[in-house]
Amino acid sequence: MTFSNLLIQWYLRNKRDLPWRNTTNPYPIWLSEIMLQQTRVAQGMPYFLSFTAAFPTVFDLAKADEEQVLKLWQGLGYYSRARNLHKTAQYVADELSGVFPVTYKELLQLKGIGEYTAAAIASFSYNEVVPVVDGNVFRVLSRYFDVETDIAAASAKKEFAALAFELMPKDNPAIFNQAIMEFGALQCVPKSPNCGICVFNESCAALQKNKVDQLPVKSKKLKVRNRFFNYLVVNDENENTIIQKRTDKGIWHNLYEFPLIETEKVEDFDCITERIQKEFFINNDILSIMECNEKSIIHKLSHQHLHIKFWKVNIKGTIENGVDAATLITFPFPIVIHNFIEKDL
Repeated sequence: MTFSNLLIQWYLRNKRDLPWRNTTNPYPIWLSEIMLQQTRVAQGMPYFLSFTAAFPTVFDLAKADEEQVLKLWQGLGYYSRARNLHKTAQYVADELSGVFPVTYKELLQLKGIGEYTAAAIASFSYNEVVPVVDGNVFRVLSRYFDVETDIAAASAKKEFAALAFELMPKDNPAIFNQAIMEFGALQCVPKSPNCGICVFNESCAALQKNKVDQLPVKSKKLKVRNRFFNYLVVNDENENTIIQKRTDKGIWHNLYEFPLIETEKVEDFDCITERIQKEFFINNDILSIMECNEKSIIHKLSHQHLHIKFWKVNIKGTIENGVDAATLITFPFPIVIHNFIEKDL
């Protein structure tokens, strides 16, 4: 039996019942694909359900305020996905009358849609014969065929896409794409796959050659940058606080945070206190400063590790445009700040 037939049979027996699989409507398919970039299905599912409840159509998402979109996205990370999602919804609603492009090439023109997402939508919604290539596909094909191409190389995607295209049944590309991704997610997993129960255990080249844990080949480790954030959680006589919007490009763009002192390393109480007194609250007397967490909270992003401390600063008088506790929780925050507010404020 061919690779494709075995794979599809496995899929039909083992596939998860996921809401975006029960439709050819490009809107929920697009939503799910954007959400599942860098995110596992179990983590992404509640967000998908929240989004489709809040925004049942692309017009609803287009009409939403960006802060509402970011608030619902809070905790999923990679927030540029949410901002691009919102902009693309507005474009599809306003410029395309709510109708998504119907070809892979046209889908690629939309903001936030790359080759993988365009291929997924084109095949799942319109049955276009175009292969998806993601981490799961790299892994399954490199192991089955013993392909030692470095998947970090610029040419790798083209090579694996050509191989997937060759294997794909041209009358039903959608099921093949779903099957190979699901197989990589459930069976041919990155670490310690159970090859004993695999439908390919008699034909997988990596298994025969005892190379399963060596494939796929991937070089180029990301260099991680360490950053040190000190957040000032201000409290005035009305128990109001201060927040600010991160408008600079980079992490957490357009999310909210407390006033921030960024340092080169972990600093002690005296250093932070001195900076608070020199740089903040010229018009208010500081009553007390307290370190909320003795040890830094380490928040790991793909290319940065943030070492975060929160400092409670009680001040005399009132803050102009201060935010009360009930209003505070309505703003979109990075999840590490949201968790602090929920737990400690």
